Amino acid sequence: MEAAAALIRAGQLVAFPTETVYGLGANALDPEAIGRIYEAKGRPRGSPLIVHVSSIAMARELVREWPENAARLTELFWPGPLTLVLPKSDLVPIDVTGGLDTVGIRMPNHSVALELIRASGVPIAAPSANRFSELSPTTADHVRASLGDRVAMVLDAGPTHVGIESTVVSLAGPEAVLLRPGMISQAQIESVIGPVRLPVNCASEPHPSPGMHPKHYSPRTRLVIVDAGSLPAGRGACLWITKNPGSARDIQMPADPYTYAARLYDTLHQLDAEGLDWIAVERPPSDILWAGILDRLTRAAAE
Repeated sequence: MEAAAALIRAGQLVAFPTETVYGLGANALDPEAIGRIYEAKGRPRGSPLIVHVSSIAMARELVREWPENAARLTELFWPGPLTLVLPKSDLVPIDVTGGLDTVGIRMPNHSVALELIRASGVPIAAPSANRFSELSPTTADHVRASLGDRVAMVLDAGPTHVGIESTVVSLAGPEAVLLRPGMISQAQIESVIGPVRLPVNCASEPHPSPGMHPKHYSPRTRLVIVDAGSLPAGRGACLWITKNPGSARDIQMPADPYTYAARLYDTLHQLDAEGLDWIAVERPPSDILWAGILDRLTRAAAE
């Protein structure tokens, strides 16, 4: 941990676990270090980064405003898989925010992540530790396979337990906006702060939140979402929820959305390494608890 914190302070990149996915971390206050994140990932500069903090006090230093809704949500959901987008303070380099005047902040619910932030003494900007638009990593091995020597150190604390990226809510305007669904649902957010609207078309960049590109979270193998019907031709595998596996290449996935999310990316990583023609995924239920999972699969299957 001391070595990892020293690397962060020196402007280098350290991959570390959070409860959602592994992040590619750098000193959020160092523009040169932030540039190394974009270079390592091949990430467009118009795609903002989420800044990870270890306390409410650290978060408040990074923003100009801390509205009552932010206080309510963080009291209930921090540390945890919820990112809040707020007007940034002058302390936050524009390099972090994709040129926007807002910044996404969250406090991860993982002891290693929190210890790294505290030991480094700075907030840590950290997108997922993989090449841009590809499958996010939920193990240290996924990080090594994707980034190789582009990262100075990987802190290995085993698999993550949430499995998909954080819910992102903007509180930067007069209305709360759900920019990215996750395993903290829209209904849970609305139970605390009232109505939350969905974003308008975000085709142009920079996007107000990470993960809003039409094609994202994608295995290299073609991914398709299937309902009841025929599968593509060729050699492939299918992830089912409601159907019992009929062959060795049919995989039974959990019917519980939280367990499903925790297994999804690792399952796709394993299948992606097999050289298949396609990976099919049964369409998840339309229940709001599955919204984050459906969002990831829809973007992964985009052409």
